[in-house]
Amino acid sequence: MALPSRSKEHPYLHLIDTITDGEIKFFNPEKLNDARYDKLPLSIRVLLESAIRTCDGFYTKEEDVQSILDWRQQQSRAEVPFSPARVLLQDFTGIPAMVDLAAMRDAVAKHGVDPCLVNPKCPTDLIVDHSLQIDFSKCAIQNAPNPGGGDSSQQPQPASRPSSCRPQPRAASHCGGQKGSCGKASCSDTPSSPGRPPTSVQQIENTPLLCPFHLKPVSEPETALKNQEMELNRNKERLQFFKWCSKAFKNVNVVPPDVGAVHQVNLEYLSRVVQVSDGFIYPDSVVGTDSHTTMINGLGILGWGVGGIETEAVMLGQPVSLTLPRVVGCKLVGSINPLATSIDIVLGITKHLRQAGIEGKFVEFFGPGVCQLSVPDRTTIANMCPEYNATVSFFPVDRVTMKHFTKTNFTPEKLELLESYLKAVKLFRSYEDSSEDPEYSEVIEINLSSMVPYVSGPKRPQDRVAVSNMKEDFQRSLDEKVGLRSFHISKEKQQTRVPFTHCGQEYSLCHGSVVIAAVISCTNNCNPSVMLTAGLLAKKAVEAGLVVKPYIRTSLAPGSGMVTHYLSTSGVLPYFNQLGFEVIGYGCATCVGNTAPLPEAVVDAIKQGDLVACGVLSGNRHFEGRLCDCVRANYLASPPLVVAYAIAGTVGIDFDKEPLGVTSEGKEVYLRDVWPSREEVQQTEEDSVITSVFKELSGRMKKGNTFWNQIECSDSALFPWDHKSTYIRSPSFFSKMSKEMSQPPSIEGAHVLLFLGDKVTTDHISPAGSISRTSAAAKYLQSKRLTPRDFNSYGARRGNDAVMTRGTFASVKLHNRLVGKNGPKTVHVPSGQTMDVFDAAERYQRDGVPLVILAGKDYGSGNSRDWVAKGPYLMGVRAVIAESFEKLHRRQLLGMGIVPLQFESGESAESLELSGKERFTIELPEELCPNQPFTVKTSQGKCFRVTALFEDETDIICFKHGGLLRFVARTLL
Repeated sequence: MALPSRSKEHPYLHLIDTITDGEIKFFNPEKLNDARYDKLPLSIRVLLESAIRTCDGFYTKEEDVQSILDWRQQQSRAEVPFSPARVLLQDFTGIPAMVDLAAMRDAVAKHGVDPCLVNPKCPTDLIVDHSLQIDFSKCAIQNAPNPGGGDSSQQPQPASRPSSCRPQPRAASHCGGQKGSCGKASCSDTPSSPGRPPTSVQQIENTPLLCPFHLKPVSEPETALKNQEMELNRNKERLQFFKWCSKAFKNVNVVPPDVGAVHQVNLEYLSRVVQVSDGFIYPDSVVGTDSHTTMINGLGILGWGVGGIETEAVMLGQPVSLTLPRVVGCKLVGSINPLATSIDIVLGITKHLRQAGIEGKFVEFFGPGVCQLSVPDRTTIANMCPEYNATVSFFPVDRVTMKHFTKTNFTPEKLELLESYLKAVKLFRSYEDSSEDPEYSEVIEINLSSMVPYVSGPKRPQDRVAVSNMKEDFQRSLDEKVGLRSFHISKEKQQTRVPFTHCGQEYSLCHGSVVIAAVISCTNNCNPSVMLTAGLLAKKAVEAGLVVKPYIRTSLAPGSGMVTHYLSTSGVLPYFNQLGFEVIGYGCATCVGNTAPLPEAVVDAIKQGDLVACGVLSGNRHFEGRLCDCVRANYLASPPLVVAYAIAGTVGIDFDKEPLGVTSEGKEVYLRDVWPSREEVQQTEEDSVITSVFKELSGRMKKGNTFWNQIECSDSALFPWDHKSTYIRSPSFFSKMSKEMSQPPSIEGAHVLLFLGDKVTTDHISPAGSISRTSAAAKYLQSKRLTPRDFNSYGARRGNDAVMTRGTFASVKLHNRLVGKNGPKTVHVPSGQTMDVFDAAERYQRDGVPLVILAGKDYGSGNSRDWVAKGPYLMGVRAVIAESFEKLHRRQLLGMGIVPLQFESGESAESLELSGKERFTIELPEELCPNQPFTVKTSQGKCFRVTALFEDETDIICFKHGGLLRFVARTLL
C-alpha cells in the first residue's frame, strides 16, 4: 500500500524569514499576523513551529497547524502531531530499536533492495550507560555475572569475595602506589582476578583527578575501574553490536560506555537549544526512551519520554501523536530558604503539583521566583515530571539560561545566533516582565520561601517527610497497620536490637538502622550545588572526627565523569572516600537495584530481628525491596542528607535535638555544626564547576576509551548475527513478510491467553529487572549453558527476542483469573493444564490457534516499555479486549499489529458473563475507519459489540501492514 499523495508545495513557504547574514532561514510564526500566537504558552509555540515546518499533507496537515494556533479552544480535544528534532536512546531501550533496524535491513535485502536505505530519518543519539552493576564495592570483589554468553566454564571468573572494612579517617593522605594513585588503607587487599581478560584495569581511560593534598594527577578509585572493566567485558556482545550500528547507520551517534549517564550526557553535550539543518534554524526538541528525558526542559528544550515502539516510529519519520495538552502556569514567588537544597525545592514543588492534579498536562514556569533558580535547579525540577505525572515542566530560555551556556561548550557566535532566533520567534523570556506572561489553562502559585528540607519515603516518592519530623514519622510507620507508609511492628518488638560482628568489631542493628547509603547524581541530583553541599558536609564531618560504620553499604555513583571532576577539583572527594563513599562507576546502580550484596552478618541480623532496616539514596526510585529485598524502608533524600543519615546510622534521629555523632574523644557533633552555608556552597561551585568541566566531557566523547576503541566489528551493511549469542538475536518481526500488503485476516476461534482485571500495568506485561531462576527465560538461558549468575537482567538482554518473549507476562504479581492466584501462569484451555504463560502461548501457536487477552480498566498503564506489545505479538496475541486502555499502550499495540478493542460503555467481561474459556471470533471488514464498531462472537453463542480504537488514518495503515516496522519496510520496497 503506497502512501497517500502529499502536497507538492509546502503550504507555509510564505512564513520563511532569514536571520543574521541572511544565509540561515527559519519559519517565522510571527508572520502569520495572528494575535493568538502572542498569547500561546511558549511550550505550545514549539509545537506550532514544528507543525508549520514539517507540514507535508499526510502526517502533518494544515488543520493541525490551525488546531495548535487555536490552542485555547482545542486543548484536550484536538489530536496533533509533533516531529521532534532528535531521538535519545539509552542502551537498555535503545538496543531493541537498533536490532529491529538491523533485521529490517535483512528483510529489504531479501527483496533485492539496498539495505543501506534503512536508516533513522530523525537524528538519533544512543548512550551506553545502563549496564553498570556494582560487582566491586570498597575494593571487595563480589560474585559477578559471566562477562558474555556461551559456556560460563570457559569464561574468566573473579576471585571469591573477601570480607572488607572501610578505612578509618586520617588526617592526611599521600600520593603513591601504581600510577601515582592516592593510597588507601583497608582491612584486606583484594587479589587480582585469575585469568583476567586482556583488557586490564590500566587500559580503561577515565577522567583524570587531582590529589587535593599534592595537586598531582591520579587515577580514579580502584573500585570504579574494576566495575567498569567488568561492565565492558560482560556486555561485549552488546557493545560490538553498538559499534557496528555507529558505523553502519547514518543519523546514529553512539556515545560509548563509561562516558556518563544518559541524562547527564544529554544535558552537557547533546543539547543544542536550537538546531541548524539544511540551512534552516529551528528549536531543539527531543523524545527519549526514558521517563527522565524531561529534565531537558530545564534548558528550554521541549522533550519527554516515550516507549520503545513510539521511539522507533519517530526514528523512522513518523511524528509523535498527542492530544493538544492543557498547560498549567506555575508561578514562582518568594525567596529560597538558605538551608533548602534544590531537592527540597523539587519535592516541595512536586507536592504542590501532585495535589493540583496535573496528570498528562504541560507545566510551564513563570514569575519572578524563576530567576532565583539556576539552570541545574531547573533541570532537577523538570526531571521530577514522572513523579507528579506531568508530561513536561518547561522553563523557557532567559538570561540565566544564556549565562549558563557561556560556561558550557557554546561559542559566542552560537549564543548570538541562538538568542537572535529565539527572540525573533518569541521563545525568549524575561520573567521579571509580567507583560510577557502568556495565557494558561490555569495558574498555580508556589512560594519558594515555604520550602524546608524533606525526604521521601519509606516506600513511595510522593510521601514526603520533613526532616524535622523524621523521627516521629518513622515511629508512626512502625506503629500503624501495614500500608503504603507503615510496617506494623508490635510494641514489644520495636525495641529489638540484634548484635553482630563485622570486621572483628561488635555492632548492633535495630529498627531504623541505615544499611544502604547511596549518593547518586545522575538525575535528581545532577545539580552541582547539591553534590558540593554533600562533599563539604563530608569534609566538615571528617575534620570533626565523625565516621560512618563500615557495615553500611555506601557508594558514590556520579552521573558522569564531570561530577567526579568537580568533586575532585573542589577538594571534597577524599572526604567522601574517607566516609566510605567511593566512586563505584558511571551508570545506573542503586536506583535500579544494582546494589552489592549486604554483608552476610548484616543480612542475618535483619532476618533474626525481623527488622525494618533502611536505605537512604539521592536517586529517583526507592520502592520497597527495590534496593535490596531485605531492606524494607527506603528514603529518597538529598546527597548531604544521605551522608548525614549514614553518619548517624539511623533514620530515627531528630537532628535539631540529637547529635549526629560522637567523636572518639566523646565530643557531640550536631548536624548544624557541619552543614555548609549556602554562600560557601555557591562560592565552591563558582570555583569548581567551570568551562573545563564541559570541555572535558567533549574530550571524553571524542576519545572514547581503550576498550571501546579496540572493539572490532564488521564493515558490512548487514549485521553478521551470531546464532550462539544470548544477547543479540534477529527478531522474527519480518519473517514471511511479503512485498505487497495483504488484508489482515479475521480472528477466528481464538482462545484467551490471559483473563486480567483492572489496572494491568506495563510492569505486569513487560519484563524488567532480574531473571527468576524458575522462569521460562531462565530455562532458555540454561539451555544455552548459562548458570543463574550469568543471566544478567532482562534490560541487558532486550536485544534477544527469545528471552524477552519468554519474560512477557512473567511478573509474579500478575493476577490471571483463569488461574485464580498471582503468578506468571495461565491455563491451556483445551487441555486444562496450568503452565507458564509462554509455554501455553507456544503450544497454541504450534496448533495454529490465535490468541486474545481479556482485561478491565486502564490496561497498559505505567511506564512505557518497548516489549509490552512486541512480546504479546510474538506470543501470537491478535487482539486485546478491555474496558479501557492507557492511550500510549493503545498506540503500542497498533504499532505491532495488535488491535485494541474496547467494550461498549457499561459493559465488561463480568457483565457479559465471560469465563475466558470460550473461543472468540472477530470479523475484520476490508474497509476500516477510526473508532469502528466490531462484533465479537463466542463459541457459547454470545455476541457483543466492541470498538476498534483506530484514531486516525496512520493507525489504520500501520495495522493493515501488520505493524509499523512492516509498514516502513514495505515503503522501502
